[in-house]
Amino acid sequence: MYWIGAILAIGLLIVVHEAGHYFVARWCKMRVERFSIGFGPALTGWRSKKTGTFFQIAPIPFGGFVEIKGMNIVEEVDPDDHSAYPNRPAWQRFVTIFAGPATNYLTAVVLALVLFTFAGISQREVYYGVHSIDDGYAAKQVLEPHDRILALNGTKIWWNGPNDESVSLQETLKASQHPVDPAHPPAKDTLGEPVTLSILRDGTPLDVKVQPKFDDTKDIMAYRLGVHLDQQADRAHVGPVGVVTAAFRYPVDKTGEILSGFYQIIFGHAKAYVAGPGGMAEMVKDAFVLGWVDVFELMMMLNVYLGLFNLLPLPALDGGRLVFLGYEMATRRRPNPRVEATVHMVGILILAVIMVLVTFKDCVHIAGG
Repeated sequence: MYWIGAILAIGLLIVVHEAGHYFVARWCKMRVERFSIGFGPALTGWRSKKTGTFFQIAPIPFGGFVEIKGMNIVEEVDPDDHSAYPNRPAWQRFVTIFAGPATNYLTAVVLALVLFTFAGISQREVYYGVHSIDDGYAAKQVLEPHDRILALNGTKIWWNGPNDESVSLQETLKASQHPVDPAHPPAKDTLGEPVTLSILRDGTPLDVKVQPKFDDTKDIMAYRLGVHLDQQADRAHVGPVGVVTAAFRYPVDKTGEILSGFYQIIFGHAKAYVAGPGGMAEMVKDAFVLGWVDVFELMMMLNVYLGLFNLLPLPALDGGRLVFLGYEMATRRRPNPRVEATVHMVGILILAVIMVLVTFKDCVHIAGG
């Protein structure tokens, strides 16, 4: 049941994005010939008698597309056909392309309005939470999913503290153990020094003792608790003005976080994690298990990710098309159609290969449990 909800939620992301293109294209008097959720031949579909658009559901869940008359650069277009994409003013073509990512951002705002109104707004203080515990670790006996970790051996632990400081659980645990000599590391599963974790469970503070053990299977040799972490924050209800302000700030702040993450990855300060449709569906499924608040928070984040990703100035993406349209609007000259077609075709091929590899990785991960 949770998987069905996850698939429908991912489908909603695609529908929202493509609906942005569709409605603005119609507003700009362009003829939309096909609206597809997924790629490939239609599994099912229907044709609108009013607009002539064929709406379809296709089998390959990599995304979707809106087929506007004449949008394919190599397509022959009657210069007198005023409903064809290339015969519309440049600004109308620009807003039609921009509408997809913009609608994802707008959807994030709408979801945030609903979430913040009924569940409140997350506070600045973000704690480490227990998502799950690996088998074979002592923590399995004393910790439970959803526990909040407040301190380790009396040292307060914060994902993000009151003054935006961060106190890493991993680094604090490392400091509590004997230093590891990389040249002569302990044997795998060697037990470390017991630590006391101060936790909050269902509103009740508890102290539990946990003994970590040595593990060198994740590139970094260290003593580990075997705990997979997530973020936890208290929520507070505010008035309508606070809700609206926070909702519109959300995509702006999240975009800044994502771009900062890109910077960290590009310069080697962090590792990239790339998830395809399967990986995203699994994340949404996990959120459904936790509750509607987690689903809304994840859908808000994924809408911002999808909108920002499509705005990147890369071939075949909306951002790549916007670059060419921006050039046309600035110079009042259309780019060479062959050059533009070649650039986008190469981009499509590269993205297709990446999506196949990422989807294969997702399938292997899901099959492995």
